[in-house]
Amino acid sequence: MSLRAAPIVEHASLPDGGGVAVWVGIPDDSYVAHSELTTVDLQLREGGEVLATVTTVLDPNQESEARELAREVRAAIEAGELALTAEALEPFADRLR
Repeated sequence: MSLRAAPIVEHASLPDGGGVAVWVGIPDDSYVAHSELTTVDLQLREGGEVLATVTTVLDPNQESEARELAREVRAAIEAGELALTAEALEPFADRLR
């Protein structure tokens, strides 16, 4: 299995109520065929809106690593340790697992 088949999604509860989805997968690109994309993004989503997005160091076949990343980000959000910004996500996205 790979992230080409389906993204990893973890739902995080915000300390002040509400929630966001932590999404790790291959982003849509209307100019490149999905099967040719090798970029894996980390996104925070609320409803249909993307709040923040960064490119990770993962490749599409690293599904277990993507799941670990999503869980780490979810835990940091739920602990109130992570702002919902791309800048706050970068250290998570840049670390090898």
